[in-house]
Amino acid sequence: MPSEMKSRTYILLLMALALANVVAAFCFFRLDLTEDGRYSLSRSTKTMLSNLEEPLEVRLLLDGEMNASFLRLKNASSELLQEMAVFADVRFTTEAPSADEKGPISELQPTIIHEKQRGGQTVQTALFPYAYLRYKGRATIVPLLRNNRGLSGEENINLSIEQLEFAFAEGISSLKREDVQKIAFLEGHGELNELQTYDLCSELAKYFQVDRGSLTGRTEDLLPYKALVIADPHQPFSDAEKYQIDQYLMRGGRLLIAVDGVRFSEDILSSEGFTPVIAQDLNLQDMLFRWGVRVSPTLLQDRQCMPIPVDVSQDPQQPNFQPMPWYYAPLLLTSQVSPISRNLMQVSSTFCSGLELVGEDDGLEKNVLLATSNASRAIVAPAEVDLSLIELDQAMFVHQFIPVAASVEGCFNSLYAHRIAPEGVSRTLPLKTQSEPTKMVVIASGSVMRAEVQQGQPLPLGYDRYTGMQFANKDFIVNALLYLTDDENLIGLRNKEVTLRLINEQRAIKLRTKVQILTIVLPLLLLALVGSIFLFIRKKRYAK
Repeated sequence: MPSEMKSRTYILLLMALALANVVAAFCFFRLDLTEDGRYSLSRSTKTMLSNLEEPLEVRLLLDGEMNASFLRLKNASSELLQEMAVFADVRFTTEAPSADEKGPISELQPTIIHEKQRGGQTVQTALFPYAYLRYKGRATIVPLLRNNRGLSGEENINLSIEQLEFAFAEGISSLKREDVQKIAFLEGHGELNELQTYDLCSELAKYFQVDRGSLTGRTEDLLPYKALVIADPHQPFSDAEKYQIDQYLMRGGRLLIAVDGVRFSEDILSSEGFTPVIAQDLNLQDMLFRWGVRVSPTLLQDRQCMPIPVDVSQDPQQPNFQPMPWYYAPLLLTSQVSPISRNLMQVSSTFCSGLELVGEDDGLEKNVLLATSNASRAIVAPAEVDLSLIELDQAMFVHQFIPVAASVEGCFNSLYAHRIAPEGVSRTLPLKTQSEPTKMVVIASGSVMRAEVQQGQPLPLGYDRYTGMQFANKDFIVNALLYLTDDENLIGLRNKEVTLRLINEQRAIKLRTKVQILTIVLPLLLLALVGSIFLFIRKKRYAK
């Protein structure tokens, strides 16, 4: 009887095991027990992968001899692709580009790593931190390395690992998209010209079809565009144009608006050394106020600013230019809350204004994206800018973190909900008094989007000629437009955070010998001890 019960038990166990295998084949699940969720994909990424109709081919080009930091990046990329392969047919290989490579891979620039060996010799290694993606005959390059000058090498590697899912999801999304989304830069009000936005538009062309044009009075003409960009206008908008912009937003359009709160003359400033500053009226304040923001008629100064060369010599025949702080050119801090500005270095600006968030009970979600430092000053127009006043009393900078840019998201109310439509507008579409869920970004400084032009050639956006530094203006604007046009919430993947656990190198060197003894000698001693005890027990048991 006992033998029969044992046989039945074994049969039941085998049947339970077989049933568990069948269930596991149809009901997949896995647990990520890491504190920062580094092995978990977001819901939007899983949905996008599950909708892939054909295999996704990935060539991970980061291969070869590399240090521990880049090995972390390589392993994290491989693990992410393995996780993606669970939800889609992802086929990836890891290989360095060959010397006879053709196509877009041959144009990639390697990252040069300089490392010192124990003997003091410096070794130079060229790595390609990129991934080459192919889907349905289309291909794209995904950069894996984020290089922020304000961060150390380990912090940049950690930032790159945090952004891996966003980088791959963005690349896959661009390959899946059958139709290229369109955005439009508005003209007709003294906005930034093509040279001033050339570098920005060249970067945006990787994601969108970028058009330029004036308002026609017909709201339906704007509807094909996913986002409308109003970049630093200097002439007022008519009521008919405001109505067209209002109804575009009410029908789900997205807006990126960069306007100055004050106006002045740069020509007078450069020739006379001073210029009056007055409030700028673009006839947009009532509309922006209705939508939860107000560009204040102020001019901001900040102790955290860019320097300018100033001649401090007493002899005009022998000029002596020295860097002096230019308080009217704040280096704006980026918010770590929003995916638009998270992990970006400072954004440069000149003669920017403050931004106020209004309407606490309007149901709109507002997030500050850019702000001044904790030592700022706001000058209310009318005022005067005087180049002779370079050195200021530091006690004057009493304000902290004045907002300069913000995002607003939700259902907006129309400015014309209880008004008569202005003359000159097309009434082919009925008035809509409340918008669909949509979003906009407002920047109280046109300079954030304006690139300098030198000898007729546009410079990179955010590049400072005097210091040679590159600031994050272009990344900020590109992220803002990706946020505005993103219906899958892929931009939210930029908020993923992986905890950086650094090794104390001095302590590691100090304890190297002890650690080596513990990890090599101690296991052998334990093994010998267990063996001796086993032999002693065996000898004692069988001695009789």
